[in-house]
Amino acid sequence: QLQLEESGGGLVQPGGSLRLSCLVSGFSLDYYAIAWFRRAPGKEREGVSCISSDGDDTFFGDSFKGRFTISRDNAKNTVYLQMNSLKPEDTAVYFCAAEFAPAVSVQARCTAHEYDYWGQGTQVAVSS
Repeated sequence: QLQLEESGGGLVQPGGSLRLSCLVSGFSLDYYAIAWFRRAPGKEREGVSCISSDGDDTFFGDSFKGRFTISRDNAKNTVYLQMNSLKPEDTAVYFCAAEFAPAVSVQARCTAHEYDYWGQGTQVAVSS
C-alpha cells in the first residue's frame, strides 16, 4: 500500500533552518508529483511547495519563495523540503502528499484536492 512518512520537524529559533523529509513506500516515486502543505493552529491548510515527478518543475507559494527549496531523490524514494530563515508564523504541522502525475507540470496543480495520498504530518515550531 502507498505510504508517506514525514520527518525532520522540531523546535527551531527564528531565523533558523530545518530540513523535512518525506519518505514514500509502496510505490515508485518516479511517476509521482509530491507536494508539501501545512496547517497552522486556527488556520486552513496551505500549499507550501510542489515538485514534478522528474524534479524539473517546482512551485512555491508566495510566502515561501526565496526561503524554502524542494528537491527529490527518486533512488531513495524521498523528497526534501529545506526551510531557511524560519519565522514564528511558519509554526505548523507540515504534510507531504503524492499524486500520480508522470512528467506533468505542477504550476497549476499545487492544491490539496489534486493529491490522493497523504502522510501524517510533522510538527514544526519556530520560537525563541
